[in-house]
Amino acid sequence: MALSAASEPLRAANRLAGRSLYEWHLISATGEPVQSSSGFRLQPDGGLDHPATFDAVIVVASLNVADFHEAPVFRWLRQQERAGSEIGAVSTASLLLARAGLLKGYKFTIHWEMAQDLMEEFPDLKPSRTLFVIDRKRFTCGGGIAGLDMMLTFIARQFGSTLAAGVAEQFLYTHIRSADDSQRIDVVGRYGTTSPALVTALTLMEQSIEQPLEIRHIAVRSGVTERQLERLFASHLGATPGRFYMNLRLREAKRLLSETDTPLTEVALRCGFTSPSHFGRCFRQAFQQTPRQSRQ
Repeated sequence: MALSAASEPLRAANRLAGRSLYEWHLISATGEPVQSSSGFRLQPDGGLDHPATFDAVIVVASLNVADFHEAPVFRWLRQQERAGSEIGAVSTASLLLARAGLLKGYKFTIHWEMAQDLMEEFPDLKPSRTLFVIDRKRFTCGGGIAGLDMMLTFIARQFGSTLAAGVAEQFLYTHIRSADDSQRIDVVGRYGTTSPALVTALTLMEQSIEQPLEIRHIAVRSGVTERQLERLFASHLGATPGRFYMNLRLREAKRLLSETDTPLTEVALRCGFTSPSHFGRCFRQAFQQTPRQSRQ
């Protein structure tokens, strides 16, 4: 999705314009085929020794970027930047730009799941939570379909909003989102509730994973009693507030175990468990496996 959303708008722009407005090349680190997350094999045009010069380079990454530390790739990106290329990143690839030293002093974004991981590794960098960011010669987006919005913005800037709208309609995309739109569906849309108290409680829980709040404090801040909050969770979500909150933290732990190399003890702490043994018991009860087995 990340690759297609960044490249297909260019193809459609050429088609609608009736001429070649854009040309693109697919490059892998070695020049060898790359397998996508879906299992499709992509044949690149070459490797880092590709002779073409580029107006822009877009780095595309998906899961499992935590262990990507390929110095030749980072060096090549810095060379492209010095040669005048604009440098972009899609989805989790902003982490790779950070490792290449190409984000310092720039505004940027990254997929919401990886934001905390990036800030842990680079405390001086703080990603935006918006769909995409264009800051001088850097452009980044959160991935998924956000790449389409970002490329439509580029097309509009370079060749006019009429062409950009035409490209959007080619993909039956009837609303071009702005850079400032949020990456995530709001709580109302995600949980299907319009109860103000429940929306406030869910928001507080999602924002307090590492340092969990007491349920009674969540109730007070939501403007209801603890008993009323329990009734709301039971009727709308089929769980107690405590159980729902625990499952929320455990799902985040499972994501960290599968997509990062964060040590188990740190995963526990980042998900609000001060005791690794307590974390292990809760995790095993929820997923019928230990955290270590889940990572393996």
